[in-house]
Amino acid sequence: MNAEILTPDQYGELDRFVASHPQSSFTQCSAWRKVKSNWGFEAVVCRDETGRIIGSVSVLIQKIPLIGTCFLYAPRGPVCDLHNREVLRSLKSGVDLLARRHHAHAFKMDPDVSAADEEFLEIAKELGFRRFYGPDGFETIQARFNYRLYFEGRNEEQLLMNLSQQTRRNLRIAIRDGIEVRPAGPESLDEFMRLMILTGERDGFATRPKAYFERFLSALGEHARLYLGFYEGRAISGAITTNFGGKACYVYGASDNECRNHMPNYLMQWEMIRWALETGCTVYDFQGVSGNLSPEGNHMYGLYRFKKGFNGQLDELAGEFDYVYRPLRAKMVDRAIALNDRLRHLRTSRRS
Repeated sequence: MNAEILTPDQYGELDRFVASHPQSSFTQCSAWRKVKSNWGFEAVVCRDETGRIIGSVSVLIQKIPLIGTCFLYAPRGPVCDLHNREVLRSLKSGVDLLARRHHAHAFKMDPDVSAADEEFLEIAKELGFRRFYGPDGFETIQARFNYRLYFEGRNEEQLLMNLSQQTRRNLRIAIRDGIEVRPAGPESLDEFMRLMILTGERDGFATRPKAYFERFLSALGEHARLYLGFYEGRAISGAITTNFGGKACYVYGASDNECRNHMPNYLMQWEMIRWALETGCTVYDFQGVSGNLSPEGNHMYGLYRFKKGFNGQLDELAGEFDYVYRPLRAKMVDRAIALNDRLRHLRTSRRS
């Protein structure tokens, strides 16, 4: 079973396979390369005896010019039966070819696989991968603890009755107070950015520039939506969600500092859940929460409590898997990253 590195004219075939597979992720479709436009992109597949794709891995490529190397990353990849050793070995051989082509020092993947999946963990170890994870789940590039609502054939009314009593009450408050949530076009990004900047300042995180969200919505097209929530004609809440391969993901959220007593974020989530249900999705992914579920002294607990009110399921994923090709270069890169982090922290401290 030989690996094949696709050419751009074959990306349509790749996307059809990814969208139809249970392991699908919007970050593994070819459009993601347009969102991450400052990275390179390659796609590896393997086929069965009839020529049909049975496994793929889309790889982002980040150049590190001063050290003369690059870093390979497959966000939520690969897409295949994660218990099929031969497919995984074939895809890994294709990534090895990419590593030689691009002079990579390391490859990282973070598949959507349970931390309890001992069979996959054993295969990854056999292939030479080193596993990395942290207790809180935010030590990795993508959150390791995801809160998800599996529809399991339930209709809208059944999902509504499944909400916690407090969440249903907050949802009714939003409706009673006249909150309106609706999809918005890219022309509304300025309003979303205003809310996003306020949220970043309030919660202490750096926000992405408007150009990133423009690329996100443009590249993913019908597979992504910007939503805005209005109170008396003024935007007070916003979110971006994806809808790909039978899965909807809540990716970005923002809200005003005012009017929070009208509970706009509850209606925002409910409208995005309704879109997922209407389009045949089987799961709505609220995405990351902390692995620390203690309410005592935990500033992240409120996020978990909010998502938990929709009565879904907390999934603990296995984390990241690294394969190092050039150990010395990898150490140099790690030290350069650590030094840059220290300098950035020092600059932030001085400004404060």
